[in-house]
Amino acid sequence: MPPASKDRSRGKTGDAKGRVRRGKPKVCLFCAEHIAWVDYKDTNLLRRFMTDRGKIKARGNTGTCAQHQRDVALAIKTARELALLPYVVRTLAADKSGGRRGRGPGRPGGRPTDGEATTPEQPAPVDGDAATFPSEAAEEVAVGAE
Repeated sequence: MPPASKDRSRGKTGDAKGRVRRGKPKVCLFCAEHIAWVDYKDTNLLRRFMTDRGKIKARGNTGTCAQHQRDVALAIKTARELALLPYVVRTLAADKSGGRRGRGPGRPGGRPTDGEATTPEQPAPVDGDAATFPSEAAEEVAVGAE
């Protein structure tokens, strides 16, 4: 006789999809603090509901209830339109791995990033000193010979 199947859902709390949630349950910040409405001008509060790249976080990450998540999304979109919050936050090239889509190191001699210049900058010539810049002196001689 096969062993009786265990009912794993019995005795444990879970969500609608049957997943078990461990740890401290997330509580809606606005419901807990009895905040009447989400203010689009309160950018410090709204930044808590955005990722470091500027995207709106999901309800599962923030713990807000459905109504307040809609209010937060609307407040963030309004603040973006009024230039109080950015649409996209650009990251520095030094933070990236340099590879293609984050897989491994980049190729040597690849495209320069925004922070790098394609050619090193040369200082301006001092009073037409041809000895400092021999390539420019050669161009001047070639132009003068024509």
